[in-house]
Amino acid sequence: MRIAVIDGQGGGIGKHIVEQLRRKLPDLNILALGTNALATGAMLKAGATEGASGESAICYNVERVDIIVGSLAIMMVYGLLGEITPTMAAAISASKAEKLLLPIQRGNIQLISVQRIPLPHQIEALVEEVEERLKRPGAR
Repeated sequence: MRIAVIDGQGGGIGKHIVEQLRRKLPDLNILALGTNALATGAMLKAGATEGASGESAICYNVERVDIIVGSLAIMMVYGLLGEITPTMAAAISASKAEKLLLPIQRGNIQLISVQRIPLPHQIEALVEEVEERLKRPGAR
């Protein structure tokens, strides 16, 4: 199974996701996709198997993974303080990969009926969900 972790800015959220995934699932093939080289570098240092940066890399690779993880902002046009381009948002949204997204609420979008819990707990729940999906019949 191949999983893409998508992040931007400094890659802090992606870094924490990669660290947790690597700790619990040491053999998992993790592709770090950063909107910029700084974000990709942070995820690679955290243990991603490989990485790529920028719009073209994200658009190309989201069709070549089984699961995409990151914050909800990766599917929003101009999310991550404008780093998610319309082309990136469209490619991520249209990808056939399953998307497991953290409901981080910033800006003028508020998710209703979503429990507000600290980011480390959200990442822990995300990693548990990846583990569950790997146990399903037919998971690679």
